[in-house]
Amino acid sequence: MVEWIISDGLTGHEEAVARMEARVAAIHAGEADELIWLVEHPPLYTAGTSARDADLLDARFPVHATGRGGQYTYHGPGQRVVYVMLDLNRRGRDVRDFVARLERWVIAALAEFGVTGEIREGRVGVWVARPEKPGLPDGTPREDKIAAIGVKLRRWVSFHGIAINVEPDLTHYAGIVPCGISGHGVTSLVDLGLPVAMPDLDSALKRCFDPIFGADH
Repeated sequence: MVEWIISDGLTGHEEAVARMEARVAAIHAGEADELIWLVEHPPLYTAGTSARDADLLDARFPVHATGRGGQYTYHGPGQRVVYVMLDLNRRGRDVRDFVARLERWVIAALAEFGVTGEIREGRVGVWVARPEKPGLPDGTPREDKIAAIGVKLRRWVSFHGIAINVEPDLTHYAGIVPCGISGHGVTSLVDLGLPVAMPDLDSALKRCFDPIFGADH
């Protein structure tokens, strides 16, 4: 059984990490159910295990080192952070498959709003084509990132997870090179012209979860 929790207001990053670590330990010990925890954070940057100092351009918000995979990313109001605490001991100890399922989950949820999310080799996360915007100098078409993915495993129980842009202040990304990728941009559901509220996305995520992570998959 997977428990779902939606936290109101803004959750501090250190509080979130402490709660995740406690829950992961309880899941591994068989003392708690798996958990999907939906939060929003105050404006901050997080540095994953591959973060490069040069990619922190302007530390205008607090910077938190974190053990998840990936590089620098931004969290803030209007962004749905999905902390995914699942027991891969029972779901198959396959990290690549797990990340691929996370990607498919995001793409399925975005599709409910008519958004075509895509994945790209060498660029982690979920991307949206922006043909109406100028392409890169080498002629590569412009694509904007709408969701970031960064996970950590402890004794094969996952934590950290996904960040999906609903209506954050996209100018806040200017303080970093998001995920170490230059040239392409970032977008959100509202930036794409869709009047989607956070509860709308939460409902879509819940509907799309079982077809990808249910017992038969």
